[in-house]
Amino acid sequence: MNKQLLTPDLLKSRQHFHILDGLRGVAALAIVIFHFLEWVYPDFTQNVLGHGFLAVDFFFCLSGFVIGYAYDNRIQQIGLMEFFKSRLIRLHPLIIFGSVIGLLALLFDPFSSLTESLPLGKLILIFLCSLFLIPFPVMEARGFNLFSLNAPAWSLFWEYIANIFYALILCRLKRKYLIALAIIAATILGAISYQTGNLMGGWAGHNFWHGGARLFYSFLAGLLVYRYNWIIKNKLGFIGLSALLSLTFLMPFFPQNWLVELLIIVLIFPLLVSLGAGSSLSPKMEKACIFSGKISYPLYMTHYVAIWIFGNYFLQTNPDKTELTLVITIGTILLVGLGYLTMIAFDTPVRNYLNAKRRRKLNS
Repeated sequence: MNKQLLTPDLLKSRQHFHILDGLRGVAALAIVIFHFLEWVYPDFTQNVLGHGFLAVDFFFCLSGFVIGYAYDNRIQQIGLMEFFKSRLIRLHPLIIFGSVIGLLALLFDPFSSLTESLPLGKLILIFLCSLFLIPFPVMEARGFNLFSLNAPAWSLFWEYIANIFYALILCRLKRKYLIALAIIAATILGAISYQTGNLMGGWAGHNFWHGGARLFYSFLAGLLVYRYNWIIKNKLGFIGLSALLSLTFLMPFFPQNWLVELLIIVLIFPLLVSLGAGSSLSPKMEKACIFSGKISYPLYMTHYVAIWIFGNYFLQTNPDKTELTLVITIGTILLVGLGYLTMIAFDTPVRNYLNAKRRRKLNS
């Protein structure tokens, strides 16, 4: 890569699809509520938001579309190293932040004494693996999560894998080969869904590869929506599309649940991305979508520290429905607040600093 050809302007982000940003925020909020409720309803068939975990598959599909849109036409110009730097600056500050507050929550959880039985050396190793996004499913008390301090980081691990494959292979592949890969990916996903009865795996050691299968198809599907310009003009707007997306999370369980979840991931989510990219948006709603998009990642990467504490509180105190409703409602509001504070006090300043430093280096 000729450094003289690389300019700060070339590294600037392209204009966003604001409705897609807004939908990312809706999905992040659904994940937060789902994680609260899965403690209350261990039987997912009884959970009103029992399919909230599908928000991760929507994230993966969005990612494929956005990465294709942002980098297909310039990755050869900026080069592999600059592409990876861009992704690290975008993603990794919150991985580090989530690891730190996850460690603090583990140490100071008022409803748990888990650290008393955890050797210091093992705790340090868990923390280091979390910082560097290395799967380490060793805590039985936390379901052998890949990342015991910040459970949602499992999807970021696969996001990094997708970015690597995109930069090395997918960005160069013709569309017909992407379609062939997507068909293979859908077949693998269907086999997993049929065998397990659902597609909620990927977060723990025993279902590690399920996460790869979920990412494999959804990322390719999003990339194909962009490559083929499958953008459907419509007037559903942010409210209409948010309602449609929310219905996939609120969907009840069916006897053929494995097939329904598969169809949502294979067909509905790419369609929603297509509709979101082609829908109209009023100026007032545009501001709401921008905010929703900006807070989505900080909310996603910080909320689970409170979920562990909530789970221990729930198991120890056995609260009644009224208390639970109040705790979950207030907890969700506070977590949105934490996501906002994380965004303005940490994520945005850190990324701005790193990007400014990068631009100065290019200009020198």
